[in-house]
Amino acid sequence: MAAKKILMLVGDFGEDYEIMVPFQALLAVGHQVHAVCPGKAAGDYIMTAIHDFEGHQTYTEKPGHRFTLNHAFDQVDPSAYDALVLPGGRAPEYLRLDPKVLALIQHFAEADKPIASICHGAQLLAAARVLEGVRCSAYAACRPEVELAGGHYAEIGVDEAVTYRNFVTAPAWPAHPAWIGQFLALLGTKIVL
Repeated sequence: MAAKKILMLVGDFGEDYEIMVPFQALLAVGHQVHAVCPGKAAGDYIMTAIHDFEGHQTYTEKPGHRFTLNHAFDQVDPSAYDALVLPGGRAPEYLRLDPKVLALIQHFAEADKPIASICHGAQLLAAARVLEGVRCSAYAACRPEVELAGGHYAEIGVDEAVTYRNFVTAPAWPAHPAWIGQFLALLGTKIVL
């Protein structure tokens, strides 16, 4: 298997686990991952947030880590990448306001390149108008956005993921084993033990 070049779109107060875990896992299996954020350069950092499920009506939010970016958003040529990763957290709610971000997502969707989105990452997919007819999972609070964008919300367990065409989606970080596993399969990555 040839290593893939993967773009990860992040922003301040993106969900810590949904950034750190896939970034490190994809690197660990030999893929190249460029983590980028609009308005920031390689070497800059974003602050992450840890969202936890503690029995309240919604998740709680705690300070995460400084996550160092390894590539500049302004230098991204989407045609040079094989796949896209969209972590959740609060970042998608404001990243979706950036027309360059939406154009980038549209490139991956129109080219049928693998797109892995988790949790609130669906807000970016909905804003980019790429969910028409797509079976898509997301954090439950994003269900209206998925459906308003023409997607079919996948009601699955918080530890499950769904693959539909070139999209791999999941509700939240407890789904990492399923989500990352299905994304690796879509990338053609084979791990031999």
